[in-house]
Amino acid sequence: MTTLTLYTNAQSRGRIAHWMLEETGTPYETVWVAYGAEMKSPEYLAINPMGKVPALVHGAAVVTECAAICAYLADRFPANHLAPAVDDPRRANYLRWLFFAAGPLETAVTAKNLGWEVPEGSSRMAGFGSYADTLNALEIALQPGPWICGELFTAADVYIASQLGWGMMFDTIEKRPVFERYVERAYARPANIASDRLNGA
Repeated sequence: MTTLTLYTNAQSRGRIAHWMLEETGTPYETVWVAYGAEMKSPEYLAINPMGKVPALVHGAAVVTECAAICAYLADRFPANHLAPAVDDPRRANYLRWLFFAAGPLETAVTAKNLGWEVPEGSSRMAGFGSYADTLNALEIALQPGPWICGELFTAADVYIASQLGWGMMFDTIEKRPVFERYVERAYARPANIASDRLNGA
């Protein structure tokens, strides 16, 4: 069997990848990479030229970016049904909201946190439109519950719940009852609890 190796740091988005790996139930190795010289070393830059974690190595394949890692693992290890099949109508919601969280949501939250202002009348040029519109759209998507694809928990929920949970913890995402209930359900999953333990939480 080809080894899965996760390069990560406990204080990084790599926690998302760790959670996803635990959801798959597939054996893997963890390589802890320190911020600073180690993360920018020639050895690690050969894996991820961005000098950032996480990075997942699976044989000759290298996957970076947490949403991509989640999607890759869900498709590569389908036994736990962490992604709807290609011909399943729920696949549309799965892809839509996974990419929404990785694009508009993260950008809107980052912009707000760093004080970036979209000039009046220019929201069409910003992929996220506005912070309020982004949160409102996600809230509507999560209201039916319990998960983004109804009764099926997927890799998209790993990613979305991680983004919301992190944001609400640090007050970069406003606490809304729908978000709080969703994150509470997701964080109670045994795979998330196991990944928290691995990351020293």
